[in-house]
Amino acid sequence: MKFVFLATAALAAATGCRVSAAEIDRADLYRAQAVTNGFGEANRVRALAPSLTEVLVKVSGDPRLSGDPRVGEMAAHAAAYVKDFNYRDLLNNRPPHDEQGTYDRPQYLTTDFEPDKIDVLLASLARKPWTSRRPAIVALFDIRPMKGDGFALSKDGDAAGAADMRTALTVAARQAGMPLVLPGQDIIRSNRDKKLEVLAGMAKALGGDLVLAGTMAWRDEALGWVADWQLRANGKDYRWQVRGVSFDDAFRNAMLGTAQILSGNGQPEAVTSAR
Repeated sequence: MKFVFLATAALAAATGCRVSAAEIDRADLYRAQAVTNGFGEANRVRALAPSLTEVLVKVSGDPRLSGDPRVGEMAAHAAAYVKDFNYRDLLNNRPPHDEQGTYDRPQYLTTDFEPDKIDVLLASLARKPWTSRRPAIVALFDIRPMKGDGFALSKDGDAAGAADMRTALTVAARQAGMPLVLPGQDIIRSNRDKKLEVLAGMAKALGGDLVLAGTMAWRDEALGWVADWQLRANGKDYRWQVRGVSFDDAFRNAMLGTAQILSGNGQPEAVTSAR
């Protein structure tokens, strides 16, 4: 889990708290990152499987593909669809410690898949690439933690846990292929009491195209976070919920649900963790 967090932090540091519309280009959609140990082929093959699933979901905008057994079979042969890959040392080239060698040293694996091959796979799944421009999403999230005061997640807030949440949200947006705008505290404070309908009409002024509003609260009875999301798009209001998950999973649910709606793949379903 430590290495997974380091990889997440590295990606967020590279992208910042804004994933702009200009950055979501074709190459980004067919690229995925994963953590692996060393450079061995067996470890690389294991890392390529979730990377292929991520790309199929990201290119199509349909998160339901991640649970499709046909995708699981495709992921087992992910190497056949790879265009290129490269490694980056997760430990920033620090010398190995204890008995650690290059064979098990954590690496950040970036994989580019062949766009034409991915498109063919999607066609076999009765899906197609989401090729239209992806709107920039303004995230307005109220956080109610297990301890301490609640806060609005912003790009410059210093509440306990806010930095880790910004990291997780930025990575979730990248994995979903969604441009993200996280406003500053001053903007959030000045608009905090406004209704979603009003905020939706102010999206451009807030720096994006659409507003995704959400409340995320820790609930002991749910054994995790409970999040409610609201998105107004194409003159229609969409609402969905996820329960009993980590905040990383809650943010993934928010961004993937948004992608599902905007790509024309339907309404996100409520999700309850089985843990």
